[in-house]
Order: sequence, then C-alpha cells, then structure tokens
Amino acid sequence: MKKLLYIVGSPRESASESSNIANAFLKQYKETNPDAVIDELNLWKEKIPAFDGNKAAAKMTFLGQGVLEGKLITAWDEIVEITDRFKSADDYLITVPMWNGGIPWALKQYIDTITQNDLTFDFGPNGYSPLLENKKACVVYTSSVYSPVLPKSFGLDYQVSYMNWWLELIGVTTVYNVTLLSTAITQSLEQDRHLAIVKASAIAKHHFAA
Repeated sequence: MKKLLYIVGSPRESASESSNIANAFLKQYKETNPDAVIDELNLWKEKIPAFDGNKAAAKMTFLGQGVLEGKLITAWDEIVEITDRFKSADDYLITVPMWNGGIPWALKQYIDTITQNDLTFDFGPNGYSPLLENKKACVVYTSSVYSPVLPKSFGLDYQVSYMNWWLELIGVTTVYNVTLLSTAITQSLEQDRHLAIVKASAIAKHHFAA
C-alpha cells in the first residue's frame, strides 16, 4: 500500500495559493491511488522538535564526540521518530511559498531536524551520499513577487535551488515542480492559477500511479 506524506509549508490555510494547488494534486492522487494512505504533516499545527543543544550533542556522539546516554538518548529518539515518519512515505507532496527569497522557517526547521547522517544521508571520503531510494516528490512553489523573467530588484530564488539540492542530498531524485509566481503583481493570475492546478492534477495522474 502506497503512502503519501503531504508536508504543508504555508500557514495561510484556504488563503494559500500553494495549498489550493496541492489540493488539486491530492484529489487526483486519491483517484489514481484509491488505497493509498495520505499522511498530512502541517508544519504550523504539529510540534516539530527544535534541533537544540541536546540534539546537536546527541548527533556529535556519532562522530566520536561524547557518549549517547541520558537526556541525549531522549533527544535523539525524537529525531529518529520524526525522521522515520518521513522515510516511511513512498511519495511526497510539499508546498513551498517563497519567504524572503527562500523557504518558510518552519519548513527549514523540519528539514534541519530530519537531515541527519545515518538517517537520511551518509558521509564519507567522497562526500555526501543519499540513503533514500525509490521516492517521488511533487513540490508546489509560489511567490508573491519573484519571477525569473523580472529584474533582480524583484527578488532572487533561493527557494527552488535549495529544495532541489536538499531532495537530491537525501535521495529523492524523481521530482516534479509546479510553480505559480508573482501572484501579487501579475496581470494573468487567474490563468496562471488554472494552469498550475491543471499541471498538478496531471502530474498526480500520470506520474504517481501505483
């Protein structure tokens, strides 16, 4: 049985452009995979453990610094639990509104929590190597101002470039992107929104079949 993890990166609920596009993907995904399990992880409603001093200290024990005992074990168990939830999915749907050229802090916190050596990636003499295999992702990107066709004064993209790097790092190499850009200034928002919704639905139908 397939499992989709839907990571909600926007706090705006029904007012969110990215969430509304994601809903179109979900609707088609459920039709295409009627037996699939849908696990929604709303980063603004669920408590994601901060990667604090104890967790950093626990991580360093795997690099030969200190001993994993006492409160460090508890701290690391929290990391493993939330990472296992991520790893248990076959497919991912992630909404990523652009915040200050990059991604929302809640999504960055989540990524920093689950991106750990021996859990989602390995590191050796040749650098990083992914530990995940046979995973797919659909990532929905939105921005209120930025667009690659606009001058630099309208912003830069550290949103898509960062997500692509991270997904490749951990081994999610089959990635489909849906974008809706410059929503606050474009003169064709309705058309652009419609095209994004159609594309999201088509991706779910043609690329995420069981």
